[in-house]
Amino acid sequence: MEAHAGASVRLSCARTLVTPVTHKAVYNFSWIEALMVDVPAYLSRIGYAGSITPGAEDLRALHRAHLFSVPFENLDIAQGRPIVLDEDALLRKVINHRRGGFCYELNGCFAALLRSLGFQVTLLSARVSRRDGGEGPEFDHLALRVDLDQPWLADVGFGESFLEPLRLQVDIEQCDPAGQFRLRRMGDRFQLERQEPEGLWRPQYSFSLQPRRLEDFAGMCHYHQTSPESHFTQNSICSCATADGRITLSGMKLIITRNGQREETTLQTEQQRQDALNEHFGIRT
Repeated sequence: MEAHAGASVRLSCARTLVTPVTHKAVYNFSWIEALMVDVPAYLSRIGYAGSITPGAEDLRALHRAHLFSVPFENLDIAQGRPIVLDEDALLRKVINHRRGGFCYELNGCFAALLRSLGFQVTLLSARVSRRDGGEGPEFDHLALRVDLDQPWLADVGFGESFLEPLRLQVDIEQCDPAGQFRLRRMGDRFQLERQEPEGLWRPQYSFSLQPRRLEDFAGMCHYHQTSPESHFTQNSICSCATADGRITLSGMKLIITRNGQREETTLQTEQQRQDALNEHFGIRT
């Protein structure tokens, strides 16, 4: 994971046609679990009133709506509130309390919603890329595989990344409203890369296709909440995509980006920070 309703843009800028990944995933999922998700309340939470047929168009629309409505944030960590990977608790936090969360929470909830709508979803473990060229450990990040007529990579919990799901297909450039992305094969793993403005490709994370369960991420979830080496314990963050950019509250800095123009304001008091959380994210802590 990383601390960092618009028009649909098709992922159609493939430079090289290749065979998509066809490995069959194993779905550790109970339909009783799906019935526990209050789908109307969840769809209302993300401001979605469109079609909910399991298909690529609706997956794109749901993915965008989630990113525009549910912020990436670690406010509970900053306040010392434990985050437990219990699906019911995570859903209550996002739906009832209108909060956000980090990758385990956001993608855990989104997976529950998609499954309730009839999508086939697999949890994937990812290792986040570091600027020194290394990677974080296994279970550093939670991403999603969604199987339709072809497999897709979905992720509503990485912060600033793709807005629409990517085809789980290697060696093609995929156009997204947020920029250009591609997947590369690295042995038995896949590496997600984003193109920088100067044309260079920057890795974001790597992942395997081994199916995981939510509880598999408990150890790293605890680490990111408690370790002084985790960037989530070093600074509070709340960030949400918008139709024309992104709004981020990082510590006492409010950063609003619109159409590529960045405006940064340093807040002076805790009350101003609380007001910004309420105004821009609808969060009262």
